[in-house]
Amino acid sequence: MVLAMEEIRMKKLSLLVFMLMVLPLVLAACGTAQECPQCPACPECPTCPTCEACPECPKVAAGGQIVAAVKARGKVVCGVHTELLGFGYLDPNGRNVGFDPDFCRATAAAVFGNSEAVEFVPLTAAERGPALQTGEIDLLVRNCTWTSSRDVQWGNFVGVTFYDGQGMMVRKASGDTTLEDLDGATVCVTTGTTTELNLADAFRSRGLSFTAVTFEDTASVYSAYEDGRCDAATSDKSQLAAVRAGFANPDDHVIMDITMSKEPLTPVVPAGDDQWFDIVKLTLYVLINAEELGVNSANVDAMKGDANPSIKRLLGVEGSFGQEDLGLATDFAVNVIKQVGNYGEIYNRYMGPDGLAFELPRGQNELWSDGGLIYAPPLR
Repeated sequence: MVLAMEEIRMKKLSLLVFMLMVLPLVLAACGTAQECPQCPACPECPTCPTCEACPECPKVAAGGQIVAAVKARGKVVCGVHTELLGFGYLDPNGRNVGFDPDFCRATAAAVFGNSEAVEFVPLTAAERGPALQTGEIDLLVRNCTWTSSRDVQWGNFVGVTFYDGQGMMVRKASGDTTLEDLDGATVCVTTGTTTELNLADAFRSRGLSFTAVTFEDTASVYSAYEDGRCDAATSDKSQLAAVRAGFANPDDHVIMDITMSKEPLTPVVPAGDDQWFDIVKLTLYVLINAEELGVNSANVDAMKGDANPSIKRLLGVEGSFGQEDLGLATDFAVNVIKQVGNYGEIYNRYMGPDGLAFELPRGQNELWSDGGLIYAPPLR
């Protein structure tokens, strides 16, 4: 019996010695942001004294901290276009408006209950990927095409907000109607875009030649085209329609009846925070489901009393669709819809029959229930 007690005592002593030896190693391994998983590195606080004392980073942080950074900052930082009529441009008062900035506002309404809790960062096409990779922005909404390589390299693509395809614009007087008519032509195009590669692929596959005249910003592309420095200009058809509407003589230019590519346009968030990714996705789902259910900015309060269970769930009257799991208010969708509108309202605000920018028939961007491709998972 005495021998057994002695063996137990020795085992406990050995365990205590082992823990004393290991503890300093554990503490040392948790002394910096790079080494401690609870204290991730970020642009402006590269080191942290301890895991428990890790300060909140003022910019987007990697490792699951984007939501915390956004809330600490009090606003969503969005990368946008400022020169594309209908999609992202400045109104006469210098306010960022358009289909894309309004999605940023919808996200801010979801998180803060305030659609104006947004900071807009103007970006060129070439700056989009780096801005996501470095955490300069929380959300990119800048007529950005979803491709496989971008999905791997840039961040997380949220979901298609606009189905598009690449087209070609020429002067009506040229009489050109096919790509074959443009063999040997000069074509104005934005560099650093999928458009540049699609242009080369389309001509090469047909055995045609062309000379690309490239610019980093959209305004320069179309200014050069309008000044006669190239025979044609190419981009997404929606962009061509937007730019053509702003020309001095729009009727002198035509968008050819060809589609050279698939261009699904979508918002993008930096990689590293599934909660943020899900919040932005859920905001998009709310916008689409709201239109499908007939809930809009004018009737959202009245619709709280509707008998439809899907509407009650959307507006937070009863049930849940995952919003509380993401740290959102039960009725966050009410703020989104009341302050920004549903998907159809946003589209029509800029590109509908009485739109602020120009008229562009919805086509593929109609709801799936109306023959289009706009579809979102059910909220339940």
